[in-house]
Amino acid sequence: MTDFRAAGHLPKPRGDAGADLFELPRQRRGTTPQLHGRYPDHDVLAEREHWDEPTRRVVLGRVEQVPAIRFFTSAEAATLTAFADVVLAQSTEPRIPVLPVVDDRLASGRGEGYRYADLPDDAETWRLVARGLDEAAAARCGTSFAEAPGEVREAVCADLADGRPAGASWQRLDVGRAWKVVMRDLLTAFYAHPWAWNEIGFGGPAYPRGYARLGIGLSEPWEGEEALERDPVRDVERRAAG
Repeated sequence: MTDFRAAGHLPKPRGDAGADLFELPRQRRGTTPQLHGRYPDHDVLAEREHWDEPTRRVVLGRVEQVPAIRFFTSAEAATLTAFADVVLAQSTEPRIPVLPVVDDRLASGRGEGYRYADLPDDAETWRLVARGLDEAAAARCGTSFAEAPGEVREAVCADLADGRPAGASWQRLDVGRAWKVVMRDLLTAFYAHPWAWNEIGFGGPAYPRGYARLGIGLSEPWEGEEALERDPVRDVERRAAG
């Protein structure tokens, strides 16, 4: 049996530059972000024939019909795409296209049904965040966020998460709440995508088939099977501490 604690089984997205550093198995069925994950033989789309037609149309549309950018300018889209790549840890292809989903919601005027009293509406909040990211990157290296080197992008995102980014645009926002708004939208788009379901072993829609194994620790036969016994929470904590 393959020892997935070693790196030899992993993809080499940079040719001969070395194996993927995530130390997780290469995806063998279906697609996950960056083609690695804990469930390498899980492909949620293989279950599509078990879904009713409206469900199938919605789920497949998330893969096959990526919305065009309509709300953000090209410069804003470049900045925010780079930002999404950092905060969602999507460093290589394939990536889940999250920003087009956010853009489509904003262009269509679809709100969340609430807003923070001390923030502008979501559309203006997103534009200010894009401007603020560019200002913060410029303060560090003299370029836009999209053109900044990786270490600068990560430092700017860390400052934003900590509530202390540089730049005049941030003075117009409650930074902590703005962080919550943009992360809410990005994470919603990310985990609505079938590639993310493959990554986390989610079995996908169960209608009209339904779930039958309702006991603790039980899973349906179509759900993902982990290739690792390593606890993911403790593993992340170990990496953060190391």
